[in-house]
Parts: sequence; structure tokens; C-alpha cells
Amino acid sequence: MIDRIVVPPSVHIAAGGVLFLVAAVALVLTALEARRRHPLSRTTVAVLAVLQLLLLVQTLIGIKLLDQGHGVGQLYIHYVGGFAPIGFYLALAWLPARDQVWRTYATAAVTALTFVFVLLTLAVGSMYVNG
Repeated sequence: MIDRIVVPPSVHIAAGGVLFLVAAVALVLTALEARRRHPLSRTTVAVLAVLQLLLLVQTLIGIKLLDQGHGVGQLYIHYVGGFAPIGFYLALAWLPARDQVWRTYATAAVTALTFVFVLLTLAVGSMYVNG
């Protein structure tokens, strides 16, 4: 059943752009709350949830495209770029929180790492597509 579904690469590119924008918004929100020494607001938590969902969806789209034979030359950067941020948030969830402000700092750090990985993966993917 799933083998009959064909995903065009343009879906992956569009989802990557949306993921980049949401990662940037999440980074700004978590950085502002960390700077103010506030616990994470409901809005920030919602944006982080959307970010993590988009990371999973984008990774699954990428795996499907690899299954279809696209992007084999970018195999490792996409696996690292897709799965590492998910692993960062998973590790953060397992860490015991000393207090809410510490959790905000840790979340801001993980979100910054996620943004870097999303940017790196988007840059490498764009170079491959354009070149």
C-alpha cells in the first residue's frame, strides 16, 4: 500500500521551508523566555510541539523519497539532520528538570541546536538540488 504512494520532491522542499520558519520562530521564543528567566509559555510549548511534529513528518518524507530513489547522494546528511534534532528533544524530555527556568535554558539550547541542524540540512539539500 505505502509503496504505491509517490511523493514528489517538491513536497520535501516545501516542508523543509516551513520547518525552517517554525524552527526560527521556536528559537526566538525560547531565547526570549530564557533571557527573561521565564518558564516556557503555552504558546512556546505549542510552537515546540509543532516543530517536533514537523521534524518527524519531514524525516518520514525524506525516508520515503530515499525509498523512491531520490537523494541517495545526501543519505547521511539527511539522516543526521533529520534524526539528531528528534534525539535532542528526546534527551531533553528524559533529563530531570531542576526548576522551570533551568528547563527553559535547556530547551533554548536544544532549540538552537535544532535550528543549526535544520539550517545545515536545508543548505546541503539546496546545494545538491541547485547543483
